[in-house]
Amino acid sequence: MNALHKLQLDFVSAVFDDADKAFSQTIKADGLTGARRLQVYHNNIFISLTAALEAVYPVIYRLVGDEFFRYMAGEYIHQYPSRSGDLHDFGDKFATFIDDFEAASTLVYLSDVARLEWAYHVVFHAAECVYLDVTGLHQVREEQYPDLVFSLNPASQLLASPYPVLAIWQANQDGATNTDSGVDLDSGGSRLLVIRRNRQVEFESLSHGEYEFLDALAHGKNFSVACESALQAEPEFSIDHCFQKHVQTKTLIDFSV
Repeated sequence: MNALHKLQLDFVSAVFDDADKAFSQTIKADGLTGARRLQVYHNNIFISLTAALEAVYPVIYRLVGDEFFRYMAGEYIHQYPSRSGDLHDFGDKFATFIDDFEAASTLVYLSDVARLEWAYHVVFHAAECVYLDVTGLHQVREEQYPDLVFSLNPASQLLASPYPVLAIWQANQDGATNTDSGVDLDSGGSRLLVIRRNRQVEFESLSHGEYEFLDALAHGKNFSVACESALQAEPEFSIDHCFQKHVQTKTLIDFSV
């Protein structure tokens, strides 16, 4: 490791860990001490990253309140410092962090609400894509159908939760009169497709079979395996109807054999 690279890494470490006083001794004082200069960087970075989290997770912010959110954000930033120059990438581990965050353990639904908000964020910022060539699909031989592998729209995410996370999300939008206290947590779980269509992010509730079908395809399983997964979850599931629906609505955008 060259000297410049080490210096840069030491600087980043000192900025994120304001208890590290050793690096400040290497900074030339010129009106401000080295420790004070590092503190300025530390404060600015934490303010910026906290604001980035608040922008991505406005429902989490509303559910826990300003003071607790800033406490969570500070702990998250320490554990998962930004690794990208693009702030849109920051916050991807927030739900995982909440899973293990003891102070939020009584809010059992909170991490899945965070997963929904991150899915919305990813879908909103995803690149446009070329949609499925149906003509090419019609040219596939029937005996090859079981081996078809489909790609899901990059502006789509799947989410399953034992909690009614969409109802909680909807109750905490601007103009809503109820918060999570108005949502019955025992009302049933959620299986959702979050997808952008016509420049709008939509939430589509899925049946058990439909979710397993799309989830298998999203994980690279072939058409035969996806159908088996769907029918195991929902024996009366209609493969034909589901497949045609998601081709027409541009959930499935490419295929290979």
